[in-house]
Amino acid sequence: RCSLHDERGATIDLEHALWFYWQKTMGKKDAFSSKTPIDQYRKQIGKQDYKKTKSALKETRLKVEAKKQAPGIKDVIIVIAAVLAVVLVFYSLFLYLTNQ
Repeated sequence: RCSLHDERGATIDLEHALWFYWQKTMGKKDAFSSKTPIDQYRKQIGKQDYKKTKSALKETRLKVEAKKQAPGIKDVIIVIAAVLAVVLVFYSLFLYLTNQ
């Protein structure tokens, strides 16, 4: 096994050294590109916009869930119309039988 020593003199395995190197460089998205201040600023603004969008999506989702749970006007109208239709059928049947 091959081993290395860090600045404190501790022994590090080659596997661990490669793993840490990979984490520092390859593990990050923009490891090899130098970032200008304008790129950093744009990234920061993008993160803020994402956070706003995320909260807006959460509010919209809560509104939709509340709408699904509350009975709508359409449902109430359909129930009333169905009850009136049943009453009308029975009334028509009653009138028909009383006239005969």
